[in-house]
Amino acid sequence: MTSKRILLICRKAPYGNALARETAEIALAAGAFDQELAIAFIGDGVWQLLDQQDSADIQQKNHQKLLSAFELYGISESYVESAALAERNIDHSRLSLAAKPVNQQQLADLFEQADILLTV
Repeated sequence: MTSKRILLICRKAPYGNALARETAEIALAAGAFDQELAIAFIGDGVWQLLDQQDSADIQQKNHQKLLSAFELYGISESYVESAALAERNIDHSRLSLAAKPVNQQQLADLFEQADILLTV
């Protein structure tokens, strides 16, 4: 059986609902089963990558800790939408994950190369 190339697209901020956490858990599960997985953070999803998150005041688990497990699960191919960072005045140096900045055309290419797109 040949492996399918999966692109997981993260569009949601890390807190306020369970979608960002569930997306990260999907990524970890795919990584645990040695699936070919890439992950792209676009739109409000770029907030997930912000370094030094403190979620104690809202009594939620720190999302950043979940993302830090990506490397342990073999998830090394991560991307972040450059325009979304610029729109939110987030400098790439403030990201906790070494995600490669990509423009709209590069994102479109990633979408085209994927066998399976999962958008959350």
